[in-house]
Amino acid sequence: MTDTPHAALKPNSWDFENQPLIKPTGFREYDARWWFGHPGSDKTPELNLYGIQALGLGLGTLIHELGVEPKIVTGHDFRSYSLSAKQALEVGLMAAGVEVHDIGLALSPVAYFAQFDLGIPCVAMVTASHNSNGWTGVKMGADRPLTFGPDEMSRLKEIVLGGHGKTRTGGGYVRQHGVAERYIADVAKDVKIERPLKVVAACGNGTAGAFVPQALKAMGVEVIEMDCELDHTFPRYNPNPEDLEMLHAMRDAVLEHGADVGLGFDGDGDRCGVIDNEGEEIFADKIGLMLARDLAPLYPNSTFVVDVKSTGLFTIDPVLAEHGAKTDYFKTGHSYIKRRSKELGALAGFEKSGHFFLQPPVGRGYDDGLVAARAVLQMLDRNRDKTMADLRRDLPLSFQSPTMSPACADEVKYGVVERIVADFQRRAEAGESVAGCKITGVNTVNGVRFSLEGGAWGLVRASSNTPNLVVVVESPQSREHVVEIFRDIEAVLAAYDEVGAFDQKL
Repeated sequence: MTDTPHAALKPNSWDFENQPLIKPTGFREYDARWWFGHPGSDKTPELNLYGIQALGLGLGTLIHELGVEPKIVTGHDFRSYSLSAKQALEVGLMAAGVEVHDIGLALSPVAYFAQFDLGIPCVAMVTASHNSNGWTGVKMGADRPLTFGPDEMSRLKEIVLGGHGKTRTGGGYVRQHGVAERYIADVAKDVKIERPLKVVAACGNGTAGAFVPQALKAMGVEVIEMDCELDHTFPRYNPNPEDLEMLHAMRDAVLEHGADVGLGFDGDGDRCGVIDNEGEEIFADKIGLMLARDLAPLYPNSTFVVDVKSTGLFTIDPVLAEHGAKTDYFKTGHSYIKRRSKELGALAGFEKSGHFFLQPPVGRGYDDGLVAARAVLQMLDRNRDKTMADLRRDLPLSFQSPTMSPACADEVKYGVVERIVADFQRRAEAGESVAGCKITGVNTVNGVRFSLEGGAWGLVRASSNTPNLVVVVESPQSREHVVEIFRDIEAVLAAYDEVGAFDQKL
């Protein structure tokens, strides 16, 4: 039995410097994330270094429970405190009898690659992904290329918060060198883009800036670097290719330089956002549909997995139908889509947030923004008579909102969504309408996705990573209809005191 972590401790105190702090809500459905804090912040920390050490001990204990070889790859993203956080995690892992293989500063997909490169089953990547400065977290797995899902995360939470971590002998530390270089060589291996392409590479001053330009240049394209200098203050915006501020900056750069495509990467490099040559933002689910259309003739009768936030066009696309492709809609979350893709033997999985899971022979199955970028460039190379905008226009017409995230505390968000689900189920049973269209179906696999007459739909679910809800709307009718549907959802959410302001509005 080890020290039981505290849920709250006062910073700048004896207890904070001597006891583990872990706020329970930091254990998410498929990874872990906490507010760690940074100089100048007055927000109360949810985690301290002893807490991270306890997390490492718990993770090591779980690895032994799972019966896998007790060896693990560790890496960290580019934030002022990430190295310290990783080292605290490593102390706990080694105390649990796990051999740590530290690859240093890395992207999440570099850590996943290292599992294959080094022949190691487990991974713990210290990253807050696209979250703002002050956040930290860990993405974990013990069965490459998969990462933890709800079962593993629930057991890990139980071990850590219950103080059930077990110390063992046999732990050790190996500092691995050269993994980054081998990753860049691997992602560009056998790729030679013959079509002259000018590419804006946007990294938001995050970790991706140390990897993306080199890899893209090795593929044979001209690279216009945008915010590729590492700067953990994120002076312009958080590196998040779903954020409109980053997307608009990418658009401006594409138009300024006359680029063929803009590719944006999040803080840990496992997501990719795309701007076409006309400056249009293409949401990731439609990029997924474009890639599926490109791959379907090469791999007939393939299965594609998409999350519930994604466009409904997959089910009616004539190109996919012509080549026998099937689409499976599944629960949102990188761990869920990754696992489902492997279970079904899918060729690829696509998540609207920008995670792309290209399975063998196209990829290794884990989410990698550079592998997704490679697939986009190869698609352009195979369609040399068309621009990125032409490929976008080839898709059936539909109009989408961005992913919108009204505030809702972690402690209450799931309960709020349960009530919203019940509300829309009642409205559907009563034959009510949304934005003038009758509700024709209610999917509750992940929050509520209601379908409307004419093919429009809306989604409300709880975010798995942040204290927010998630709202998405799509309509084949018009942008105005999307706004009308959003206004209806906005009015529903206004009745809940627990739901705060939207991060952006239509």
